[in-house]
This record gives sequence, C-alpha cells and structure tokens, in this order.
Amino acid sequence: MKSYLTSVTVLCLATGAAHAGALDRTGQSVDVLFETGRYGEFSFATVSPDLSGNTVTPFLSNGSGSGDISPSYTVFSAAYKADINNTWSYALILDEPFKADVDYLAGTGYFAAGAQANFQSYALTGLLQYNMPSGFSVYGGLRLQSTEADARIPFVASYEVEADRDYGVGYVAGVAYERPDIALRVSLTYNSEIAHENDTVETSVSLLGGPNASVTEFETPQSVNLAFQTGIAPGTLLFGGVRWVDWSDFALTPANYQTLTSGGSLLSYEDDVYTYTLGIGRRLNDTWSIAATLGYEETNGSFFTNLGPSDGQESIGLAAIYNKGNMKITTGIRYVRIGDTVTRVGALAPAARFDGNDAIAFGVKVGYNF
Repeated sequence: MKSYLTSVTVLCLATGAAHAGALDRTGQSVDVLFETGRYGEFSFATVSPDLSGNTVTPFLSNGSGSGDISPSYTVFSAAYKADINNTWSYALILDEPFKADVDYLAGTGYFAAGAQANFQSYALTGLLQYNMPSGFSVYGGLRLQSTEADARIPFVASYEVEADRDYGVGYVAGVAYERPDIALRVSLTYNSEIAHENDTVETSVSLLGGPNASVTEFETPQSVNLAFQTGIAPGTLLFGGVRWVDWSDFALTPANYQTLTSGGSLLSYEDDVYTYTLGIGRRLNDTWSIAATLGYEETNGSFFTNLGPSDGQESIGLAAIYNKGNMKITTGIRYVRIGDTVTRVGALAPAARFDGNDAIAFGVKVGYNF
C-alpha cells in the first residue's frame, strides 16, 4: 500500500514540473526517500512547448512574429534508495534541475531573429534519513551540481557567449511526519542556493570586440518544497504541495553583455515563483491505479527578458500506474497553459508580447524494489 501511495504522489513523473517557472524542470523532489526497502527508479519525459510572440513597438519591426522559439526537449532523472537498518536510510538522486533552450527562427523579420540560448545543469544529491518511532523523520545531505551556458544574440551587437561547465556544492535539509494507518505524510524540504563561477568567453562587433575572457558568477536559487498526502477513503488519496523558488535573486550577467546593455542581464527574473499542485489518486485493483492533478503558478505581471518569456502557468495532468511483482511503471501526460507576458530590450519596454502559448509533456517512470 505504501508503495502505491508513493507512486501516485509523483503524478506525471518528470512532467509534473515540466516547463515550470523560470528554469525549473524537476522540482527537486525527495519522494524516493519514502519508498519501501531497497528501491531504484528511472524516469524520462519529453516536453513540446509552443511559445511565440509579436513585437509591440515601432522601433522593433512593429507587428512581426517570432515564430515558435522553444524547441522540444527531454528531461530525465534516476534515483536509488536503501535502508541501512530500522532507523537509518539513504538515497542518491541524479537529475537536471534547471534547464532552458531558446531558438528564434532566422528570417522572420522579428527583432530577435537568429538569437539562441541554452542553459544546462546536472545534479547528484546524496541524502541520509533518520526515522523516529513517533513517525517523524529528519533528512539532509549534499548536492553536487554542474552548470554551463551559451548564447548568440544578433540584435545586441552580434553578441556571442560561451560559459564553460562549472561545479558547485549545496545542501538539502528536511523533516517529515508519516502516519501509515491513514496514509498521511507531510514533508518540508529546503534546497540551498549553489554558487557557480563559470569561465566565460564573449565576442561582439562593438568596441569591446573579443574574444574576451572573464568569470561569470551567479547562484542557482534556494527553494522550499512543502508536500502532503492523506487517505480520504479506502484506496483513494488526496495529495499536493507548494514549491517556492527564490528566482528574484537569480541573475546571469556576463561582463561584456552587462556593458553592452547598460546593466542588463542575459537572464534574470524580477519575482519569486510559487508553484501549487493538488491531485487525487485512486487504486482500481492490485495492478492498476490512476491519478489526476491540477497545477498553478501566479502571473506576476513583470517584464521578462527575451530569453525567458513566460509568466505563470496553469496545468492538468493524468497518470496511470501499473504494479506487477516488484516492478511499477508509471505513464503520464500533462498539458500546460503558459502564462502571457511582455518582454523588454534593455530600457525599452514593452518590446514584445507573448500570449496564447502552451506545452504538452509525456513521461514514463520505471521503479523496482530489490
């Protein structure tokens, strides 16, 4: 029963956080800690966004459209959990917590035509959990994370940048309470910020020229996850959560780009992001379970950079879980309505309006108890 309940709360696998606020891609879940015994899992999702905008100022080719700027991408994660004894357990989690890929089509007449940007991260997290007889547990550990980025922005002096891979270390800390007789679990997890210093090379056709080497310093943001689940009827589970991410403290600002744009950042956000989820799961029989979830992120109404033009979201997801012996397979689909937003170019705002956009994600997770 516990195995089923844990499976259903991770509805839509990696798709649960697909195209979430800012660069968020996995939600940094620690649910694997609550699996029974020795357990391993692998999940894979493909996300297909449809994201396009139109200029709204005569200084930037008024009315021309960008075309779809967000290529389809994949997200993966893997995790392993085991008990040391009746009190202690541990887990290892490999994922891609933050990711972005923007590609403006060339030849559209849009002011950002030909611009491209990519941000990639990988993280390996090691967790240790202490389980108390009262139902409380505490857990924590370290996270090793790598980041790299590159961009080409023709409308800013034919600017190009490449930031080499850098590694940083952060930590995770949390507390949980479980009451198995009513399928209750509440967990609160803190993920620290992780500092990076990426060796960077920039070029442009301005007086800055290049290639110019420097070090770009930034931090991936701290976050807090509050998750819950509880049985509301035999075989029926209510679950959900709230995730806060400190995106207002994030800014990726290479030295030359800052000079060229009079203080602008390649990628930054004015507001923090709160993501809310609520779902219900139902066990149909010993083999099959189904679940559905709703997701919401508030629209902040801030101006965004042209490399990250989305503000808030609403989503709905469906999943089916198949249990056979020691194996369970979860398949899910999620539809996301991406929030409307307007962008700026340096001090010029609004520059473009992005509205009526969406994304769809498909995923599969395979878990096995050893």
